[in-house]
Amino acid sequence: MVAKIISGKSIRAALSYNENKVDQGKAELIWQSGFKKEVQRLNFHDKLGRFQNLTKRNKRAKTNAVHISLNFAVNERVDETQLNAIARDYMEGIGFGDQPFLVYLHKDAGHPHIHIVTTNIRHSGERISLHNLGKTKSEEARKLIEKRYGLVPAQQHRELYKSKALALSKVFYGKDDTKRAISNVVHGVIQSYRFTSLPEFNAVLSCYNVFADRGSRDSVMYAKKGLRYWAMDEHGKKVGIPIKASSIYSSPTLQKLELKFASKKIARKPNADQLKAAIDRVMKNKITSERFERALSTYGIDVLFRRNGEGRLYGVTFVDHNTKCVFNGSDLGKAYSANALSQWFLSSQTAGKAYRLSGSNERSQYLSPITNGTVGRFYLGKGNLLEELLKPEFDDNLENNELKRKRKKRRRKIQN
Repeated sequence: MVAKIISGKSIRAALSYNENKVDQGKAELIWQSGFKKEVQRLNFHDKLGRFQNLTKRNKRAKTNAVHISLNFAVNERVDETQLNAIARDYMEGIGFGDQPFLVYLHKDAGHPHIHIVTTNIRHSGERISLHNLGKTKSEEARKLIEKRYGLVPAQQHRELYKSKALALSKVFYGKDDTKRAISNVVHGVIQSYRFTSLPEFNAVLSCYNVFADRGSRDSVMYAKKGLRYWAMDEHGKKVGIPIKASSIYSSPTLQKLELKFASKKIARKPNADQLKAAIDRVMKNKITSERFERALSTYGIDVLFRRNGEGRLYGVTFVDHNTKCVFNGSDLGKAYSANALSQWFLSSQTAGKAYRLSGSNERSQYLSPITNGTVGRFYLGKGNLLEELLKPEFDDNLENNELKRKRKKRRRKIQN
């Protein structure tokens, strides 16, 4: 079991979040403690009024809302009676047993989980300290509950999520539960890939039709370092309704991501040479940017080009799905920068070498996408696809000249 505690300044906001889920059919209020009415008879004003009766007793306390989620492993089956008992034991374990609280069963994620809403203001007006609550009392309560109810331990729970992240699949808006699909991709990418900036993070997410958005530079969200996640269509356009980072399991906010950037930069460093070796193999031949992308895909590498309105290449990012590392071209070295690649592609055109990926039935069988959800990776079937990708297109002028030469020979033979 994984426990997560979020403190806030608005008990109404915490309550409304869960009540909205109930209205949408994505959650259910399954238990209450400290309320005079039964669960079925409680309306929104009953719930909010009970909490506000306590928060008003300490107007100096800026933090008065506590929102807890208890998450269980994907393959665990916990019935409603057990969930209520677990919620009760957990609240007693962290010192909130006498506080009024509501337990909601959420049904909008790939794993079973409950949300608990309460306040840290006692009837006396005293404030319950939340300092290090997650590291002390919560951890103790979690371990006892795991043993008592035979639950999957938190560490093993995280390993299950990591293994699930290895089989990520693209988000298809309209076909999937959008929030669940986006949450799985975001969580999996954070667990598996090594990136050092938000653009690099987005480079990986884009492979799975997801985009992390900070908003425009002059927006309030940008100023406050807010972050929301969108699903994208096949053309890279945002679709549907965005999901706030704070509403996703593990809360992948910008602040949390930034804390990971430095460590991931160190972790990815040993894999740079492997990526450069693959790029070097492709760069032995002068080819267009399109064929460059296709050739790298045979090595399990996605390349994302950034161009301005005039089509000029000003940025390039490589996503190596083998080592799960992301690099900007300039981080690999000057020879792999956007400017160097732009000059290289230009020289390919200047040399008059046009390349294309054959669409014939014979050659198309070389390209066979892996179906386990891995992005941009292809099997090499009959022959060698990379050789086909790097093979120059037949020069029509040379062909015509050769035919003319043969015709002249035939004429000479006839005349002789």
